[in-house]
Amino acid sequence: MEFKTASRLQDASQPSLGDLHLAMEAINRIILGKPDAIRLCLACLLARGHLLIEDIPGVGKTTLAQTLARALGLDYRRIQFTSDLLPADIIGAAIWHRDSGEFRFQAGPIFAQLILADEVNRATPKTQSALLEAMEEHQVTVDGNSRKLPEPFFVIATQNPHYQVGTFPLPESQLDRFLMRIDLGYPNAGAERELLEGRDRREMLHDLEPVLAPEKLMTLQARVTDIHTSAALLDYIQAIARYTRESPDFVNGLSPRAALALKRAAQAWALLDKRTAVIPEDVQAVMPGVISHRLRPRREEQGVNAAEIARRVVEAVPIP
Repeated sequence: MEFKTASRLQDASQPSLGDLHLAMEAINRIILGKPDAIRLCLACLLARGHLLIEDIPGVGKTTLAQTLARALGLDYRRIQFTSDLLPADIIGAAIWHRDSGEFRFQAGPIFAQLILADEVNRATPKTQSALLEAMEEHQVTVDGNSRKLPEPFFVIATQNPHYQVGTFPLPESQLDRFLMRIDLGYPNAGAERELLEGRDRREMLHDLEPVLAPEKLMTLQARVTDIHTSAALLDYIQAIARYTRESPDFVNGLSPRAALALKRAAQAWALLDKRTAVIPEDVQAVMPGVISHRLRPRREEQGVNAAEIARRVVEAVPIP
C-alpha cells in the first residue's frame, strides 16, 4: 500500500532539519530520560500547535520550556498564573500618558515567541479565556484594535493535577486549543542518578547556545503541510474519529478539529523522522498526546491514562 512508499528526506538538501535534530540532542542533554516527551513537544511546535503539560511540581516542566526556547533561539516569557491574575496582566492595556495627553498601549507578556503559562489552572476561567484568541488567531484585541503576536508563537501551559488545592478546571473550549497534552512523569533510575551526580540544570541552561534560528523554524513549520497524507491514511484518521463518536466508552467523540490536529501532528512526526509521507505508525505515535484531553470516558477507571486510552483506540480501529 501507499503507506510503505514514504521516502526519506536528504539532510544535504535540508540543513534546517539537521539543525532541528541537533537542537533535540541539546535539549535531551538537559532534560534527562524524556526523549519521547521532547520529541512530542517539538512535533507540536512544528505543527503550529500549543502544548499542555499536566504533572506534579518538580518534574522539569518549566526547565523544559526554558531549554526549548534557548535551543531554538526564541524570545521567552513566563506568566505565573494565580487566582488574582487579570486578563490585562497577560495581554496588556492602554495606559494614559500625562505628558503626551494620550493613551498608549503597553504590551503584556503575551507578546513573545514562546510563552510559558505556568500553573494555568490556578487562574480563574475569565483569565484563562484571555489566551483563547492569542492561541487560535495569533493576535490579541484591546479596545477594538487587533495586534499581531510575534512569529513563531508557541504556548506551553503547565497544569497541576485537578485534585490539588486551588485549581480551576480548564473549560473544554480552552483544552481544545491545545494540540497536545503530555505528562513528563518521574525519571527512570539511571536518568535520576545522572541528575543527582551531574551539574545543575540551570547552569547548563546558561551555557546552551541557540542551535536553530526562528526563521529556520518557521520554514520547517511551513514544510509540515507538504508531508504527504494518502487517501488510505485519511481513511484511517476518519475511522479513528468515527470510532470515538460511536463508542459507548466516551461521552463525546473527536471533533473535526481534533481529526485535523491528529493529521497535522502525524505530519510533523513524519518530518522529524525525515520522511516525505505519513504512515499509520506516525498517527499512533502522536495519538496519546492529541486525543487524551479531548475524550472523556463515561466511567472513571483507576489507572486509565492517555497511553491506555490511545492503546484501546489503536486496538479497536484496524488500519485500512
